Amino acid sequence: MATKISFILNGDEISYEVKDHWTLLHLLREEMGLIGTKEGCGNGECGACTVIVDKLAVNSCLYLAIEIEGKTIETIEGLSSTSGELHPLQQSFVDNGGIQCGFCTPGMIMSSKALLDENPDADREEIKHALAGNICRCTGYIQIFESVEAAKDMGGQND
Repeated sequence: MATKISFILNGDEISYEVKDHWTLLHLLREEMGLIGTKEGCGNGECGACTVIVDKLAVNSCLYLAIEIEGKTIETIEGLSSTSGELHPLQQSFVDNGGIQCGFCTPGMIMSSKALLDENPDADREEIKHALAGNICRCTGYIQIFESVEAAKDMGGQND
């Protein structure tokens, strides 16, 4: 069965017919071609699929697409400007070595953005807590935490 839903995706109003069993991850990647959102574990353990739904970081692999009716969704593709300028968080990850292989990076950035949007003055412990659901196999997390801290000084919570 399919249902037509309407939502806001990266600032654009969208209407889309979704099947009831689709996850938000499936809708974004497979149907809409937004491949920045990654499938890592597929069961909500790794955070690679993190997107922001109504200002909350969520695992899109666990979130049913039909549930986004009337909601606002932000993905990694929506952060950079239309001219290609990186969002301060993205730039900070580049500048501070927060990116290794890059697979976990979109989820890390989206979790960090949700945190800084809510708490622009988050300290190291709050950053660690916000990123606890995001796994990186390449780093010891220090550069990731430093990237989020540096983004605060760059206006990292701004759109």
